[in-house]
Amino acid sequence: MLEKNNKRLVNAWASFDWSNSVYNLIITTAIFPIYYLSVTESAFGGETVQFFGLTITNSVLYSYAISFSFLVIVFLAPVLSGIADFSGRKKRFMQFFTYLGSLSCISLYFFTGENIEFGILCAVLASVGFAGSLVFYNAFLPEVATEDKMDRVSARGFAMGYAGSVILLIANLVLYMKYEMFGFASGGAATRFGFILVGVWWLGFSQIAFYYLEDRATGKKITFDILGNGVRELKKVFAVVRGKTVMLRYLTAFFLYIMGVNTVMLLAPLFGEKEVGMTANEMIIVVLILQIVAIIGAYFFALISKFRGNGFAISATLIIWIFICIMGYFLKDKMSFFGLAGLLGFVMGGVQSISRSTWSKLIPEGTKNTASFFSFYDVTEKIAIVIGTFSYGLIDQITGSMRNSMVFMALFFIGGFVVLQFAKLKKNLKQASIG
Repeated sequence: MLEKNNKRLVNAWASFDWSNSVYNLIITTAIFPIYYLSVTESAFGGETVQFFGLTITNSVLYSYAISFSFLVIVFLAPVLSGIADFSGRKKRFMQFFTYLGSLSCISLYFFTGENIEFGILCAVLASVGFAGSLVFYNAFLPEVATEDKMDRVSARGFAMGYAGSVILLIANLVLYMKYEMFGFASGGAATRFGFILVGVWWLGFSQIAFYYLEDRATGKKITFDILGNGVRELKKVFAVVRGKTVMLRYLTAFFLYIMGVNTVMLLAPLFGEKEVGMTANEMIIVVLILQIVAIIGAYFFALISKFRGNGFAISATLIIWIFICIMGYFLKDKMSFFGLAGLLGFVMGGVQSISRSTWSKLIPEGTKNTASFFSFYDVTEKIAIVIGTFSYGLIDQITGSMRNSMVFMALFFIGGFVVLQFAKLKKNLKQASIG
């Protein structure tokens, strides 16, 4: 039985954010996409590549691959989380996805462009590993912290993740810029070695969490029959969510605003390059700003929620997000983009951290199937990413400007803000914990 609010346990749980966030920053955002475009263009003599005999643009292929990985988790995680809850083995599944993701990152070292099928496979498996492990990691939050501590504990996890990813990103940049000093033949070779560092960092530091977190083994073996039990667990969760108005309204609000959050976060670098003329090096500086300021934001809004409640804290971030989307439409110069990026990072850390802890508080006290509840949360976010990014791209294609896409994102935040007010979190959070 895990001891809630135990300082050592809380730090160990939060250290998992430290371990896996390097993937999200270095592989998903900052370095691998640039490397991927460079080596595939070099190998195929342009943007058009051959993938299992299919002729396709390299950037489109990569986008489809990441979207596919999200869809895999959408269909896989709910069933697996139900099985994990039924068997009491959340940590076991968390370990499986961690090892899958980290080893896939290490394997990217062997991706050199011409073996594009191998590179895409590794990228997809790494993405599945990252997203899959988060379902079970988040599900441990109600087991390591009491309701009054969840906001700050969740913020600590995100803050550690932002800090760890910045450290390794800087290390990777130093390797790339000073590759000769470290004995590499080229910047590309140093970049590939950086993928190994990501995998080793992820794999190594995750052992801290695995050492302290414990499964609640039920003694029930995992067989094909348990697949049916996993589905039944999900039906129970759905019945609880549907029966509790506050949970249903919060999840609806979360779906709307997280659609805007993830879309703006994922496509901000592309917006900066296309609409403002930011260079690759300048965009890396922007990414660093986002990560560092996000640490401050995570703790700041945890403090706000302590005094004014989770609903007020999330609502405050959404108002700022709406302002960011509107200002993005009028943005012209680079200095303004740096300033807006800093503000984006500030609310990014806040909304992600408080959203996770709010959902934890809404799960009925004493619930054992927390993984199933968090799979609902995770699937909601993944579907939102698919819809949000598609909407962003469609508007850009129709209107010919990403500025229109950016201002359109404000509608998602407005919708989320309105629905959130009907959830009445301040009144219902404590009542929900009794259920």
